[in-house]
Amino acid sequence: MSAAAISKSAWAGPERRRVYAIRDRLRLVYGIPVDRPHGDALAELILTVLSQSTNDRNRDVAYFGLRERFGSWEQVRDAPVGEVELAIRRGGISKVKSARIKAILATISETSPAALDLTWLADRTVPQAQEYLCSLPGVGRKTAACVLLFSFGMRDVPVDTHVSRVGTRLGLFRPAAPFEELHDSMLDLTPRGQELELHLNLLRHGRRTCDARRPQCDACALARMCPSARTFKVRSTAESRRAS
Repeated sequence: MSAAAISKSAWAGPERRRVYAIRDRLRLVYGIPVDRPHGDALAELILTVLSQSTNDRNRDVAYFGLRERFGSWEQVRDAPVGEVELAIRRGGISKVKSARIKAILATISETSPAALDLTWLADRTVPQAQEYLCSLPGVGRKTAACVLLFSFGMRDVPVDTHVSRVGTRLGLFRPAAPFEELHDSMLDLTPRGQELELHLNLLRHGRRTCDARRPQCDACALARMCPSARTFKVRSTAESRRAS
């Protein structure tokens, strides 16, 4: 369901207390996730590339296939693209991903102050780290945010399709906003220190309850505070009547 477009200048954004109320309700359902930053930014970057257009299981199979086939990232960089493609084939769209991974590794080798290593990003500001990551081939704000948040615990919040969908339906984001704006908005509304929590819980809600085509509004813990819920319920009732 598409919402009416609102100009950026006319969009006021959600009140802070509303964000807290949504966060607290999500906590009741999904808890407070705890995941310490692991520090391996390069591995997180490649893992995020492999996650595109597939599920977590296939992503992990592709990643472990890559690490088993090659002993180092230098070997991945220098290998024929066909060998990299074969190693990650089970992750889907391997032809595109293999070429992108090799391009990323080659660019890092040429531009990073520490060769094939990204740990130095932890000493940069978030905007500086974002700028470098987004200069790499095929890397956008979501991928950069995953690297910074999961590797170093830096203040950035990934906005994927689930977070975008749930946040827009809840009125957290301006309808039809571009992804660049969604990331800026998500960062502005997320309480400091709760970046991981709000990202993961919105993502979980999108996967389990707030489906793209058929959201389970009757079973949704956020239905009473969701401006989209009534519209979906009316549509669902109308479809049921037509079916009968």
